Amino acid sequence: MTGVVGIVLVSHSAQVAASVTDLARGLAGAGDAVPVAAAGGTADGDLGTSSELVARAAHEVDRGAGVAVLVDIGSAVLTVKTLLAEGDELPDGTRLVDAPFVEGAVAAVVTAAAGADLDAVEAAAAEAYDYRKV
Repeated sequence: MTGVVGIVLVSHSAQVAASVTDLARGLAGAGDAVPVAAAGGTADGDLGTSSELVARAAHEVDRGAGVAVLVDIGSAVLTVKTLLAEGDELPDGTRLVDAPFVEGAVAAVVTAAAGADLDAVEAAAAEAYDYRKV
């Protein structure tokens, strides 16, 4: 694969997804170097998740190096797992990443901005589970 890893942030809330996207871009200093898309809420603006919004976001950020999808809670996981199981809704190389939503998003964007591959982006995001705050 070539290109840069794309990142999709899936939340039950459009505002949360958009805010975490802005935060990750800002803290990573990545600007537009890393394609990051928010997929929050339902298509009609309610709380929930939308397979259509997730699929659209994944295609939007796909640059040929894979797409890392981070989710907030519950049904967001199920939505992404269902899309992956269907096999034709998401770009090849799309992966659900098991990571904390905010810290994992920042780590993923920083790592992708450094030119890392999808395995390294996933590992960096997952390592965020070990970040200590005390």
